[in-house]
Amino acid sequence: MTKMMQAAVVTAFGKPLEIQQVPIPIPGPGEILIKTEACGVCHTDLHAANGDWPVKPTPPFTPGHEGIGRVVALGAGVTIVRMGDRVGVPWLYSACGHCEHCLSAWETVCAEAEFGGYTKNGGFAEYIVANPNYVAHIPAGLSPQEAAPLICAGITTYKGLKETEARPGDWVAISGAGGLGHLAIQYAKAMGFKVCAVDIDEGKLAHATRLGADLVVNARDPGAIEAVRSGTGGGAHGVLITAPSIDAFQQGVAMTRKHGTCALVGLPKGEFPVPLFDVVANCVTIRGSFVGTRQDMAEALAFAADGKVRADIELQPLSAINDIFERLEHGKVAARVVIDFSNGAAAPQASSETAKEPQPA
Repeated sequence: MTKMMQAAVVTAFGKPLEIQQVPIPIPGPGEILIKTEACGVCHTDLHAANGDWPVKPTPPFTPGHEGIGRVVALGAGVTIVRMGDRVGVPWLYSACGHCEHCLSAWETVCAEAEFGGYTKNGGFAEYIVANPNYVAHIPAGLSPQEAAPLICAGITTYKGLKETEARPGDWVAISGAGGLGHLAIQYAKAMGFKVCAVDIDEGKLAHATRLGADLVVNARDPGAIEAVRSGTGGGAHGVLITAPSIDAFQQGVAMTRKHGTCALVGLPKGEFPVPLFDVVANCVTIRGSFVGTRQDMAEALAFAADGKVRADIELQPLSAINDIFERLEHGKVAARVVIDFSNGAAAPQASSETAKEPQPA
């Protein structure tokens, strides 16, 4: 009899996800099976479900790239993880390992990279198949619910801050103080930066102050750019744009100090016009930053294990996924939602019926 699990499946772009009973996958050679304990919900999951990006996943598929759980089965030849290890399945599901990018520790831009919850079925399910060479190893002392947002939102903001090339004592401006930004503020303080938080929500700015931001600016104020430039003594040495807003991108470049770097991690739809004269004359670097490497992951998790970074989380069951997406769409999620499988998740069920498993691209 086939053992079954619950999974939230995208059957068509722009349609509500379906909670389906699908077969528990079997790990093949070089793969592992993880029993999911928690999975964070990221705005990228919403983009995936809507088919927003130029390179689209192929329905049906299961989103989720912040899945944390215990290893419960090993495929042939797996030695790098052991049964019972707690690991996470992040956005970077795997890479080729031998191209120029992989060999220079830039596996995130490997042309053959696979992505969790996008080209591979992800963590909105009770079990996940993963590549053991690319899982995140969760430090002792971090619960799966605490760790879940860190393997995407955490590593993304940490790497983005590194890409600004700011040094301890420098100013960094963080545009967007919500799900990614509240983590970026904590990482920035732990890295020794002075922090300016920028957002359109006064509640998020108040929270940014509680998290240690040295300066807060409402992006809707007509003088927001000047407030950042004057408050930081000429502009931020590094700017990290987490907000999925073209307006935030334009503001962020203008808030960047001469010879500074503006790192982009938000992914709004549309084109981004750049003021070429200002960028050239002020020697401003505009740099995209795409999640992070396995070493970045280890570093990002170490900050949390040391108690320096903690995600604000809201726990929800898998059955609430469409409501969560609706709230994400309308900006009604204050920080990070985590699907909690430790309570109320259905136990694996045996079925003699043939069920269709969602197939990734």
